[in-house]
Amino acid sequence: MNLFTEFRACVLDALVALTAAGALPEGLDFGNVTVEPPRDAAHGDMATNAAMVLAKPAGLKPREIAEALAAHLLTDPRIASADVAGPGFLNLRLSNAVWAAVLGDVLAQGSAFGRSTMGQGTKVNVEFVSANPTGPMHVGHTRGAVVGDALSNLLAFAGYDVTREYYINDGGAQVDVLARSAYERYREAHGRSPEIAEGLYPGAYLIEVGEALKAEFGDQFLDQPESVWLDTIRNFATERMMAMIREDLAALGVKMDVYSSEKALYGTGEIERAIDRLRDKGLIYRGVLEPPKGKTPEDWEPREQVLFKSTAHGDDVDRPIMKSDGGWTYFAPDIAYHSNKVDRGFDLLIDIFGADHGGYVKRMKAAVAALSDNRVPLEIRLIQLVKLYKNGEPFKMSKRAGTFVTLRDVVEEVGADVTRFVMLTRKNDATLDFDFARVLEQSRENPVWYVQYASARVQSVLRKAADMGADGTVPDLSSLTHDAELGLIRKLAEWPRIVELAARVYEPHRVAGYLSELAAEFHALWNRGNDTPALRFVQEGDLATTAAKTALARATGVVIANGLAILGVAAMDEMR
Repeated sequence: MNLFTEFRACVLDALVALTAAGALPEGLDFGNVTVEPPRDAAHGDMATNAAMVLAKPAGLKPREIAEALAAHLLTDPRIASADVAGPGFLNLRLSNAVWAAVLGDVLAQGSAFGRSTMGQGTKVNVEFVSANPTGPMHVGHTRGAVVGDALSNLLAFAGYDVTREYYINDGGAQVDVLARSAYERYREAHGRSPEIAEGLYPGAYLIEVGEALKAEFGDQFLDQPESVWLDTIRNFATERMMAMIREDLAALGVKMDVYSSEKALYGTGEIERAIDRLRDKGLIYRGVLEPPKGKTPEDWEPREQVLFKSTAHGDDVDRPIMKSDGGWTYFAPDIAYHSNKVDRGFDLLIDIFGADHGGYVKRMKAAVAALSDNRVPLEIRLIQLVKLYKNGEPFKMSKRAGTFVTLRDVVEEVGADVTRFVMLTRKNDATLDFDFARVLEQSRENPVWYVQYASARVQSVLRKAADMGADGTVPDLSSLTHDAELGLIRKLAEWPRIVELAARVYEPHRVAGYLSELAAEFHALWNRGNDTPALRFVQEGDLATTAAKTALARATGVVIANGLAILGVAAMDEMR
């Protein structure tokens, strides 16, 4: 259960009752009334802004509303106190019975605790990674892969029907460059000196492709003009690169549901059909754009182009969809691809892009709005850069790419769990520092270790309790009354709220932040037991008390495991 949603409903019921009694005027909008954890836990268990947001429209002083609301809420036996603070915030303290019930719910629901029906089966397509199939994935792709996969897990946990999708950019000039680069490695496999000209891909990963080409085609392409081998080698090399990318994703624990090809849009009428849909809406026309920012009439030549009227759907300028030679711009196949997503019946589209796609956001949102008649929203999340360090110094460690650090480099250095968790310690649009030494430290400064250590400590407690004879049944939890114990339960109670909040704003990093806070609460209680034996989870010779205290540990382990599963990180039974 989401305890905060439940008590918000209680507050709303009280406001309705106050309205019926004439204490509040009719017609007030309660939509902005919230019930949340207070900024300072010392103020209470929950706080509501009801009096603050209703005072002006009600024509009353905030404290006057807060005091009337407090008096009404105190008739609920679950509310131990309701105190008006400052100009009119209302702080609530709940009875210990409420926290015992929360703990019982965690234990009863187990892996289902925190799951939500918020998504109501909404069909959502999450497109992420979508790296060009020209080489192994680099560290920037790594962060996008983790964010996209964790967001998909989060949305599924919150009741959405999620499809993970990878868009293969195999329709542009970059795959021709790949073919030419692979051809040089093919020549190398035959004992020739490769001519890696400027603009070709120099990475050693293509040596294996060249050898595979030799094994498949022998010497039939040697000394042949490009027109003879380009198509064949392009297809062969692209398939090999995608196999490598799939292996890279698997090493990170990412599995896509769908792979869609840009190349498949060409020559099939897909692009033409999508553009015709926009033309039928009066959104395709021939025209001349204003000079781009920073350009002057002297260094810019106006020319008539085929344009998409994206300004009709919120863009800053209209966008070209056809080149002067009659070919499509890169935007046209992207329109067709998103048209295909709309046609597949998705209710929500989410694209995870690199930070260099910032200028792409408005035009793509405009295209989807036009194609779906504003029915299907498109959310775009930009992934900022990852800066690599070791012991505080910039770190470069590429083994195969030649020019960048690969996903596989990172995973082999620190492991998939560490990679995933650290990539989620900051919001997607904030630059992230990744220090290879620090992320392997065994200290509370390392969040992934700290959370997994809490998981391992929980299992240690449960093993000791089992040795005493505890059978894992839910005991009487009313004996858990110490502030430190109740504080941990309060943090557990926040989990369903965190799930819904993070899912609503598409921010899986909130789960990582919450788990760090939960682990800190658990370790704090553990450490207090060193000084206060009565707070230790295992009470020698007292099975009943041990059962209650280990129930709290077990519930903590449940929530940590649920949160780590969303992040794609393993919960630990023990640390070595």
